[in-house]
This record gives sequence, structure tokens and C-alpha cells, in this order.
Amino acid sequence: LANPGDRRDFRDRFIFTIDPTTSRDYDDALSLETDTRGRRVLGVHIADVSHFVRPGSPMDHEAQVRGNSVYLPDKVLPMLPEQLSNGLCSLRPDEDRLAFSVLITFGEDGVPVHSEFCKSLIRSRLRLTYEQALALLQAEGPGALPESKVSPDQRAVLSRVHRLAQQMRQRRFAQFALDLDMPEYEVIMGPDGMIADIRQNLNDISHQLIEECMVAANEAVDRELSARGFELMHRVHEPPAQEKLEML
Repeated sequence: LANPGDRRDFRDRFIFTIDPTTSRDYDDALSLETDTRGRRVLGVHIADVSHFVRPGSPMDHEAQVRGNSVYLPDKVLPMLPEQLSNGLCSLRPDEDRLAFSVLITFGEDGVPVHSEFCKSLIRSRLRLTYEQALALLQAEGPGALPESKVSPDQRAVLSRVHRLAQQMRQRRFAQFALDLDMPEYEVIMGPDGMIADIRQNLNDISHQLIEECMVAANEAVDRELSARGFELMHRVHEPPAQEKLEML
């Protein structure tokens, strides 16, 4: 990986991941830079699985048969071999990884004004859990910074991404998006293989940070492909029953 070839080399950028504590693979990472005009440039970096899984290969056929990875309370049945899903395609910190990057430039109002797409070579500098990210975002002042490996400069970048994410979230709701914050529960398994606890996962600002950045990346890809004339598949829900509308 010393020579990235036709890939953009982003290994000198501060790129980080935020995932659940129990995650074994990290498939998306974030960065935030400022361009020459002072505008925020959000980088969403996705593990480039297509580099390793070629169309028509035995691995591609097996992945199509499986369809997706299956997540159980105590294990994962991966769609791809673990050497890829947990290894070469996992954006682990301090390791060079191949990625596909979306760079989205935002105006002061949080509206995307430009998007750029490229194959890239990245190196994650920091891995955070949602709980760690929440603690950093809620800390007030340097003295409240939790004991961790996060520098003040890195925490500042995290805070800037958080502010951008909340700005995007407010814009979505202003355009009549629904805040469907439904309770999610995690089953905790004990060493004996029996259920030890059932814990509610809260949709706090650390989760919202990742959600908004991923939505922004998906919308950027949708705009690009639509502008190029590609026919895209979208999920459209049936109209709700009148009774459900009244309840809402």
C-alpha cells in the first residue's frame, strides 16, 4: 500500500470511526476538512469491498446466495469471509485500508453545494465507541475531557462534525422528515449462552452524528447517479391507513 496508484491518498488526514462497543468490523469512517473558501468538507469513507470481491468470482456468487450478514446476540454469520469483513475490509485504527470516499462541501446553512467521489487510501487515527463519543461531546472544557487517547484537536474535529450533523438534522425536520425514534433493545448473552440482560439502546447525539453523515453520503450518491441518467431503485412505502394517520 506504499503506492496508492489511481487512489487519492488520505492517510495524512484525521479520519475516525464510531461504532458500537461489540462491533468486530468497521466499514465506515469520517473526516472533516476546510477548503480554501472556509467551507466545511465532510469525508465519508467506506471500505472498498469491490476491490477484493470481483464480479462473477466464486466469492461474489457465495455473497449473492447469502444476501447479507446475519447478526445474532452472540455471533455474526458474515456474508463475506472473516478475513475480509473483520480484516482487510475493516477500517481498523492505525492500519492502511482501501476505501471509496465521498467528499461533500457544505455552505454555512448546512446545504451541500458540491460532492466529489474517488477511490482512496486511508488510515483511521481513532476508533471510538458510541459511549466514548457521547462522553466527549458532552464534556465541557478541557478539564472535563475524559481520560482517553483523544487529543483536544481531535475532540474539536468531533465537535465540528457533531454541529454539522445537527444542522443537517434540523434541515431534514424542517422539510417534514419524521423523527421515528423507536426504542431498540440489545440482548446481552451470559457466558452460559443464556440471556443475561436486555438493554435499551438510546438514539443519542453520537448515533445521530453517524446517521446524518451516512444519509448525506447516500443522498450525494443519489444526486450524482440521477444526474448521470442512471435508473435507481427506491423504496416507496404504501399510503398509511387513515386510522394510523389519525394516531400520528
